[in-house]
Amino acid sequence: MMTITVPTAPTVSRPALGRTGTAAALLLPIALINAIGFILPVLNLLRMSFNEALAGGGVRETFTLANWTGLFGDSFYVELIINSITVSLSITIATLIVSYPIALYLHRSTGRWRTFLTVLVISPLLTSAVVRTYGWIALLADQGPIVSAIAALGIAPPRLMFNTTGVIIGLTEILMPYMILSLLAGFGRLDPRVEEAAMSLGAPPAKTFWRVILPLTLPGIALGCLLCFVLAVSSFITPKLLGGGRIFLLATEIYDQAIVTLNWPLAATLSMLVLIIFGAALAAYARVLRAIE
Repeated sequence: MMTITVPTAPTVSRPALGRTGTAAALLLPIALINAIGFILPVLNLLRMSFNEALAGGGVRETFTLANWTGLFGDSFYVELIINSITVSLSITIATLIVSYPIALYLHRSTGRWRTFLTVLVISPLLTSAVVRTYGWIALLADQGPIVSAIAALGIAPPRLMFNTTGVIIGLTEILMPYMILSLLAGFGRLDPRVEEAAMSLGAPPAKTFWRVILPLTLPGIALGCLLCFVLAVSSFITPKLLGGGRIFLLATEIYDQAIVTLNWPLAATLSMLVLIIFGAALAAYARVLRAIE
């Protein structure tokens, strides 16, 4: 007689089911918080962007693409988007240039000196960005110490306030701690023995940096650039104060449309556009990481 064996379904042990239930229970609170504090407001903004703004700050609930078509059909807003991305990229590059040597030196330092330097890097984060911005207003003013020092050298001092230059300078300093910490997080792949091997093979310091150090630190550079770009695009108080209302960026325009002109549908449309830019930045970051790996 032939014996037929019927396969049985795999059984899941009770400990595994218990671990799955525990993980779901632990994730439930943060999932609810994200749903209430982020997903629902974003969906509300998306719905608001299709409403119609009325005179006097009123909003008519309807479904129209006028806000979106007007956004990309108006040369002012097209220039606003391009200017916001350009200024944010400039701030990101400037922050990377001034932060990279500091992060590299901090990574190579040891002992109490490294602890002291780390505290110095983190300490600006303990101060409000508003206070630091007002500090830059005092430094960059027409009668401030920087302009006075340049004039004392017999050079015609440039105007550093109420223009793009002042905004870039202020935001670069404000975002430096974020860039330095991101670079330090990505410097874990940097092995001093690899540098010593390159130097022992006759590579000069400049070539060692470009061929060994820089490629190994590219993940940290990508992370820092992503973080600083996102923070620069969404920054409001520093461009508002250092720009003096003369520098129009996405964040400042969202404030003006929502608070000054009370055009909430247009403000919601601009906010959704900022989220789209964030998504594009994240996609670019993921592609860069894949290319690095």
